[in-house]
Amino acid sequence: MTPLLDLENLQVFYGASQALFGVSLQVHEGQAVALMGRNGMGKSTTIATACRMLPLRAGTVRFGGQDITTAPSFRAARLGIGLVPEGRRCFPNLTVTENLIASARPGQWDLARVQRFFPRLAERKQQLAATLSGGEQQMLAIGRALMTNPRLLMLDEATEGLAPVIRQEIWAAITALKSDGLSILLVDKTLSEILPFADHCVILERGAVAWQGQPKALSPEIVATYLGV
Repeated sequence: MTPLLDLENLQVFYGASQALFGVSLQVHEGQAVALMGRNGMGKSTTIATACRMLPLRAGTVRFGGQDITTAPSFRAARLGIGLVPEGRRCFPNLTVTENLIASARPGQWDLARVQRFFPRLAERKQQLAATLSGGEQQMLAIGRALMTNPRLLMLDEATEGLAPVIRQEIWAAITALKSDGLSILLVDKTLSEILPFADHCVILERGAVAWQGQPKALSPEIVATYLGV
């Protein structure tokens, strides 16, 4: 079966410094893949490269069977790659509704459905994004990505820095999206939450794939070696 996302031998540089050393991973339709590793190991770089926001020195990015290695980021988004970036990056001077409709594309996810999915966004629809709490901004960032009607949703540290009760809300939302059949590539550090959620795990170490497999195969020794837990 052709994977929805196929990253092959990615080599990426920031100036003269190499960040990715031959990273390869796949996400299939309906699958949830956890991208894991300590800080600075290349997770966000891999996400940005898959979204075509960073150039490649070598390697191939395929999405839906199409080679998008040289495609601009807006084309990747139009093909169905939705991004929830680290740090949320909502438009601070736009209202909640304006943030949502700014990225809207035709499909099953429209403003009404996003507001039903995150009722708090309906309650705050006229507020500026800058006035929202961190958890509300994260809901807005996810809602904004859903408004692009993605085939694949990428979430980079979607629960980082949030209060435990808000983390639970976000995980419940992501789990509901997976149950609905959406393909997901997720970066998160909390093993107790990410392992029950994921179908497949990929661990990066210094810009390379150090281990990958099913969550049940992730031994305490591998966790201690590569995740520092």
